[in-house]
Formats: sequence, structure tokens, C-alpha cells
Amino acid sequence: MYSKLSITHVNPSKTALFPLYPHRDFCKVGFSARPKLRFRLVVQSLGDKWRLRDIDTNDLDFQILMSLTDAVQEQLNMWLVKTQSFLNEVTSPLGRTGHGRKHDPVNVFDTRDIDDIFMAEKTIQSSTPSGDLSLAAIISIEQFSRMNGLTGEKMQKIFGALVPETVYNDARNLVEYCCFRFLSRDSSDIHPCLKEPAFQRLIFITMLAWENPYHEADDSNASSLGKASFQIICFLAIKRKLVGEEAFVRITPAVSGVADRSTAHNLFKALAGDERGISLSLWCTYVNELLKVHEGRKSYEIQESPQISRERIICIGSSRKRPVIKWENNLAWPGKLILTNKALYFQAVGLVGRQDTRRLDLTRKGSQVQKTKVGPFGSLLFDSAVSVSSGPGSETWALEFVDLGGEMRRDVWYAFINEVIALYKFVNEYGPEDGDQSVFHVYGAHKGKERAITSAMNSIARLQALQFIRKLLDDPTKLVQLSYLQNAPYGDIVLQTLAVNYWGGQLVTKFNEVGYLLDRGSRSSDGVFESNNHVFDIDGSVYLRKWMRSASWISSSSIAFWKNASVKQGVVLSKNLVVADTTLVEKAAVTCKQKYQLVEKTQATIDAAMLKGIPSNIDLFKELILPLTAAAKNFEKLRRWEEPHLTISFLAFAYTLIGRWHCEKPIAYFSNCPLPRQLISLRYLTARCFPVDDTAAVPFNETNILQRFHLQNLLNLLPYVFPMTLMIGGFCMLLLKGLKEQGRLGRSFGKVTIRDQPPSNTIQKIIAVKEAMHDVENYLQNLNVTLLKIRTIILSGQPQVTTEVALVLLGSATILLVVPFKYVLGFVILDLFTRELDFRREMAMRFIRFLKERWDTVPAAPVAVIPYESDDSWSVDQRKEINDKKSERTQKQY
Repeated sequence: MYSKLSITHVNPSKTALFPLYPHRDFCKVGFSARPKLRFRLVVQSLGDKWRLRDIDTNDLDFQILMSLTDAVQEQLNMWLVKTQSFLNEVTSPLGRTGHGRKHDPVNVFDTRDIDDIFMAEKTIQSSTPSGDLSLAAIISIEQFSRMNGLTGEKMQKIFGALVPETVYNDARNLVEYCCFRFLSRDSSDIHPCLKEPAFQRLIFITMLAWENPYHEADDSNASSLGKASFQIICFLAIKRKLVGEEAFVRITPAVSGVADRSTAHNLFKALAGDERGISLSLWCTYVNELLKVHEGRKSYEIQESPQISRERIICIGSSRKRPVIKWENNLAWPGKLILTNKALYFQAVGLVGRQDTRRLDLTRKGSQVQKTKVGPFGSLLFDSAVSVSSGPGSETWALEFVDLGGEMRRDVWYAFINEVIALYKFVNEYGPEDGDQSVFHVYGAHKGKERAITSAMNSIARLQALQFIRKLLDDPTKLVQLSYLQNAPYGDIVLQTLAVNYWGGQLVTKFNEVGYLLDRGSRSSDGVFESNNHVFDIDGSVYLRKWMRSASWISSSSIAFWKNASVKQGVVLSKNLVVADTTLVEKAAVTCKQKYQLVEKTQATIDAAMLKGIPSNIDLFKELILPLTAAAKNFEKLRRWEEPHLTISFLAFAYTLIGRWHCEKPIAYFSNCPLPRQLISLRYLTARCFPVDDTAAVPFNETNILQRFHLQNLLNLLPYVFPMTLMIGGFCMLLLKGLKEQGRLGRSFGKVTIRDQPPSNTIQKIIAVKEAMHDVENYLQNLNVTLLKIRTIILSGQPQVTTEVALVLLGSATILLVVPFKYVLGFVILDLFTRELDFRREMAMRFIRFLKERWDTVPAAPVAVIPYESDDSWSVDQRKEINDKKSERTQKQY
């Protein structure tokens, strides 16, 4: 009277989600290659006379049956969820707009992929001294451990043996170790495993694990549920979570081709937008678009002509809706634009077909790209073009990028071209010279230029992906590495670390040239880093001294950075991956980011002070010069004797100063006296000219008295400077008048010659007037910003800058008081006339750059604009007063 059940259970593999495949075959197999867990039930009926009272609840078969029922119920729940997801996918609309390429935040992947996320076996010790590991941390550690060929428990023990206890107790470091160890095994341009959706999701979970390595309330509540319900709830929880900036900047640059260390924070801002972080769906959308860009470049190489076969195509601009127009002699030629890693190619479309392809080299020194305006007949109507030239004296291309669906296409292409130009500027400034045989003394240094080119192309690929998903910043150049670092504060130090990363390597032969450093990281006797040494990366790679051609290597910032360029703790897996510490590039990028944020805050104050309209700027200018206006009004009151006691006090003070400058004895009397009488006369003159009782402190000798007398002579000559200037001016005017009357200066003498404006129609004149008014407005804005910054310095709006300026003023005053004026004047003249010489040019440029950086960090004083309020009552009173005056005048006339 019972049923006999025959059960067959497929045992789960201990490798669970990631089988122990060799690394070279991992991405080929994929993340769903494991066998799925299934139950097979075979029921043999022994009759239909089965009764409930015959069931023995203590029977072992009954307990097995109940356990099986629970398992089957959980599996059925899983199947129902899968079926519902499948039906939702089938019934969803088939047509989607492809141009926007917007991500679907809900259906980026369905519940059928849950088994590809969560492991079936946990081996790691989740309890740590700092707390219990979170679900995301456990998943990341277990999955990457299996991808490394080990279990989570073994990886945990290995990591504990490598690092100190303080590093080991931080679960974030263990997450880094498991992830970075697997990523360090690949050195390709873009990681091949990114093609697998499960790997994309695993990287996202790793970012969540790094951000929150310890468990939350949701994890503890979900652990008490069944396996199927647990996975569903955790899956939905992960989909709702967002990755923050800090985790994104730390993890994504470790994956080849996904992000750069120096621009990862800008990439996060572009992806997140107004949100607090990046969702899983947005992350997968970005990675998939990035892969499409790289696949598209491979197709370009196959389709294009053999003329550019030796170059690597980056992108092509050619479309009916988004044409590229080349303006030449006021004529617009649409065509096909190709950007490679070395040049621009343009093929115009003629009336009978395509014309010959023209090439513009971007590798030459002096190449530049600028945003410009174009239009018919030189009207400059369209602000959607760039001008590109390959150096002085070369041809300049004016390329217009028409975009009917947006306004950022010109800015994006500007960033593309500027990155290629910045690439070769970086190579020429920080890399070895062409034909330098020393690159063969360092392992892999001959590939440094190719690494730099690949890095720049990957930066452009990421910008292309962001353009396709419409996630861009206002300034796209912030998203490409070299263009961003060219203008960023502390960017030259980041460029130095990139150069060490690209060209640095182990010494393979003994290098005996000047500057060879025998001991790694050696310092001078006083412990200061010497700029004439080689520099080393964290993995021991050397960058030779003879490659340091840039003037930035001898700057104080560079010397201070390389003095402390070492890993104090953590595990160095490669020059790009360090656990529990930072690489050289990351360390410099963090400082660059902080300084750039300070500049952005300062710029925000300047933007707030930028008032629109000429009248508003004039009102602001009047307000800023109000102290000078008040001083002029007070002086006018003194001159008019409106307050006699103040005028008398001012005159008494002025004549007291004038009287102290007067010396009674003439120079002729002194020069005709004998020597003893000269000394007595000098003593008398000194006492008369300097009545302050300070002569006792100075020894009475001829030298001191002569110095004081010469100083007094100089003061006596000051009153004659202005009259002599007037006399020389008047004499020159009379001389010119006489020469002109004699006809010896010519008829055109004195005329001011300017070039007439080109012929223009009414529209062009209106545009010219508008541009002139805009220039006046910009001039007033810049003048107001300068005055606002000076106001900030004087009123201690920025205490540090105020202190520095005050110390400079006090130091200058001390120098002028101590050092004779003739020496100071001689030094100033020598400085002015030697700045442009070769031995001083770099020093002067560094000093000017330093002053500019300090000036840029000074914020503008806040400006409050009070809304306009009309006073009707005052207007009525004013009208009454005016009418009364008119009536009085009328009565007087009659």
C-alpha cells in the first residue's frame, strides 16, 4: 500500500559556475558551460488503494519524500519565473529605435541568467575580524578564485601569507587580490572576456563588493530562504544597486580597454549623469557599445583602400544624415572623412563621383586643431566646424560636422583629432628619439610608442561608445586621456608616469652612458631625489635619464613626486595592478583630480560673476571701482574747503613731508671745501637732512656719510623729474612743428593708417556689430573678474593666497629698503632683456606657468544681483517736483 520512488540526482560540480578550464580556453567556453542541475523522477505505482492513515510520518521514505517535495517546489518556482520572463520577452515589441541605443534598465538580461551569477558552493570563511562578508564579496571572491584555478578558501590563505595582518583584515583588499590576479594574466588591448555577458556582470558585482565588502541587512535576511528564492531575491537586489565613483575608478581601469586611470572619474560622471551611481544595465550597455566600436574598426580595415593600409583606422565620418563638409574658398564640399592614428583623409564627392583622397598629416610638430565658424561668403554663420593644420606654413582644413540630431558632434570630433595630435606631442616630448639605440637596452622599450598609440585609440573608442549611447560631458576632451592631461593642473606629472609605464622595462644589458643609476631608487647624500637619475616603476622597470627631454622633469613637483614614488604596502602584481596600494599613474592621477576640482570650483565662482549684458557689467565695474571713486570725491571735498579742519590737517602733513626732503647746503659749497671741512659739512648736512636721532647707531666715517648724502641728492632730484619731462615734451613738439613747416617731414606725416573692412551686405554688418558688442562684453567680463579676484585677495577671501601675496609684498618692500635702488633697477632691466634667450626661456616659462596656476586658483568674490524694483511713489514725487519747477519758471517769465 505504498509507492516506491526511484530517484536519480545529478551531483553538482565543485567548480560550480566556473569550471577549471585553462585560461586560454576560458573565454571560448563561456560562463554557462557547466551542466545544469536537474532531477529525474521515476514513479512505480503499486495500486490505487492508498490511504492517508497508512502513512507513517516517522518512516524514512516519508521524510525523503517530503524533502524531495520541497526541492521540487523550489525548482518549479524557478521554472515559473523563467517561463514568465520568456513570455515577457516574446510579447515585448520587436522594433526598437537603434539610433539612440538607449539601455533597457529592466530587461538587460532575464532570470535565466541567475545561474550564471551565483556559485553553488561557498568555501571562503565569511567571518572576518572586521565583520561578515557581503553577498557580493563572497560571489566575487569565489568566482575569481575558480577562474584562477583555486577555491576561495585557498585564495584567502595565500593572501593572508603575503600581506601584513592590517592589510589582510580589510576584506576590500581580498576582493582586489582575487580580481586583479586574474586580470593580470591578460595583456591584450581589450580584455577578451568582456564579450561574455556573465563576465560583465561579475565585474559589476566586484565593484559592489569593493564598495560594500561587509554584509548588509538584505543579505542576512535572504540567507534564511531556500536556494531558488534566495537567488531570485539577491538577483533583484543587485539589479537595484548602483556603483559609486570610488569603486568604479578603482576597478574598471584594471580591466584592459575599459577605462584609463586619469579619466575614469570623468567617465563615471558621463555615465552616471544626474544619478548617484551606475546601474547594472547601464554598465552592460556601455561595455557592449565599446565592443561594437572595436569590431567596427576591424571592418574598416577590410573595406578601406590600400592607400591607408599601413595606418590604423580610428573612425570614419560619412553619412547622409550626418555629413562632413569641407569648406574651401567659400565653397562647401561634402565628402568622406577618415581619421587614422597618423593623419586625416578626406575624399570629396563630386558631380560625377568621388574625387581623389587628400591627406593631412597630424604627426608633425606644430599640428593643431581649433573650433571655428564657417559660412557662405565668409559670413561665419555656422558654429559647427573645426580648423586643422599640420604646422606653420601648411594647408589648413575647415571641416564642418553637420548633426541633425544633436549639437555635440563637432566637439566629439574635435576631441578625436586633438587626441591624435596630443599623442605625437607626448611621444616627442616624453619618449626616446627616433633611432635611439638605447631602447634595446631596456626590455620592451621599443614597443613603447605602440603602447601609447593603442592607449590613445582606446580612449577615442570609449568616447565613441559614449557618443552612441548619448552619455557625454559638456567638454568631451575630458574623456580622452592625453588631451585632458595637457591642460590639467599636475597633468605633466601624470604624463611622466605614463611615459615610465609605456617605455619602462627591465635592463637587459649594462648601460654605461651618463646618468646611469647603479642602485634602484638611489638618492643624494641629503636624501633628496636627483633629477639626473633614471626613474623606476613599482615593478622595477627603469626609464632612462636620456629620455627625459621634457622640461617638466626638473620641476619641483616632479622631484617631490618621484622622491616618494614607492609602494609602502600591498602586493604588486604588475606595473598596472597593485593590491592594497596605488600604482604610479593612479597616485599622480588622484593628485591631478584634486587640483582640477579646485580649479573647477574657482571657475564656478568666475562663471557666477559673469553677468550677461553690457549695462550689467558696467554697473558691476562701477561697484568695483567705488573705493577709488570715494577717494576722488573726498579729495575734491578737501580741495573745495568744505571741511576746513580736514583741509588744514592734510596741507600740514603734505608740507611736513616736503620740508623733510629739503637739504639746505648746496653741492657746490661742499665740493670746494678741503677734506676736513668736507667731513664736518657732511656731518652737518646729514644732521639737517636726517634729523631723526639715529646717527649714534651708525659709525661716524666718510663712507656712511657719503651714502646718506648721495641718497639725499637722489631725493632732491625727484622734484625735477616731472618738470623736465614737460620741458622735453614741449621741446619735441616745437621741433616737430618747425620741421613740418619746413616741409621736411612729408605730407603723410602724422596720419593714422588702418585697413578698410571688406565689402559686406546688411546681414554681415549686423553680425559684425553683434560680434563687436560681444567682444566689448567679454572685455568687461574679464576686467570685472580680475577686479573681483583682486578684491578676494585684499579682503582675505582666500586666506592662503592672501598670506602669500602679503609675504611677497613685505619681501619686496624689504628688498627695496635694504638693497640700493640702482641694483634693483639693474636687475629688473637684465631680467626683461634675457627672458627670451635660450638659457633662460624654460625658466621664465615655468615661472609664468606657476603664476598662472596660482592665479587660476583664486576664486572671484561673490556677486549678488538685486532684482529691479520700481518705486512708483518716488516717481510721482519726482514728477510733482519737476512740474513745480516748470510752473515757477513760467511765473518768472511773465
